[in-house]
Amino acid sequence: MTKKLFAGLALALSLLAPAFSAPAKFEAGALQVEQISGKGPALILIPGLACGPWAWADTTERLRGKYSIYLLTLPGFDGRKPVPGTTLESLAGDLATLIESRKIVKPVLVGHSLGGTLSLAFAAEHSNLIAGVVAVDGLPVFPGTEGMTGDRSALGQRMRAQFEGQTPEQFKLGQQAYMKQIGSVDEAIAMKLAEFSSRSDIAATADFAAQVMTADLRPKLASIKVPVVEISPFNAPDFAAMGVDENRKTGYYRMLLAGIEKLDVVSIAAARHFVMFDQPEKFAAALDGALASMVESAAR
Repeated sequence: MTKKLFAGLALALSLLAPAFSAPAKFEAGALQVEQISGKGPALILIPGLACGPWAWADTTERLRGKYSIYLLTLPGFDGRKPVPGTTLESLAGDLATLIESRKIVKPVLVGHSLGGTLSLAFAAEHSNLIAGVVAVDGLPVFPGTEGMTGDRSALGQRMRAQFEGQTPEQFKLGQQAYMKQIGSVDEAIAMKLAEFSSRSDIAATADFAAQVMTADLRPKLASIKVPVVEISPFNAPDFAAMGVDENRKTGYYRMLLAGIEKLDVVSIAAARHFVMFDQPEKFAAALDGALASMVESAAR
């Protein structure tokens, strides 16, 4: 692992507590919220499946002096107890309540993976409450299932079945395999990510994974009236056997997001799903550009 990657990993996985002084922590429905700072335009950072605020540690540290930052943790993730009956729809309602009750003015939603899907779902219903969405490898439909029509419940059932009956040790091993194959191009980073993600509740992870598999937000995308930036990681060896180059993958993501009026897809290589860890500098530049544009647009 390069010195640059090691430094970025050490910062990003620092468990937050030493880096941030006394964040305000509260609940909004099923969401746990940490308000890191109250200065500047607002950002709401939403981690992905089985993840917690640690996914955004580097971003939070960089931006805390310029933005008001709200870090979310979903129920069942990162040591939180599950909340039975929680759905993407109910979480979108909790997010609306958070924004309205705390009088958060036009925040930008920044969501990774599941968090990106939730951000898109929210924008389709509540564009009037936000300034924009940055979705980090979070999509309206699970890649590879976009051709399926009709009832998608069988997809969710198959996904849930992969987790059912797993022991904590089996879950941890599964997280390690996933992170090495999908999560990061660097095995050391992948193993550290798996260490953190395996703290999540197995049943909650299964349930949210199933919800992502059954979701298809594409019919609602035209309702999104704010800018959306999709950050698309690309690692050439992963796609070589399919004959897919970087431009083709970017085009594929544009197709999945068709209908969004103000859309940009930004590719970052060489990176896998946790692009913020694989390419921290490129990710920071892409995020900063997106935020500046969205904040400026919302202020007009």
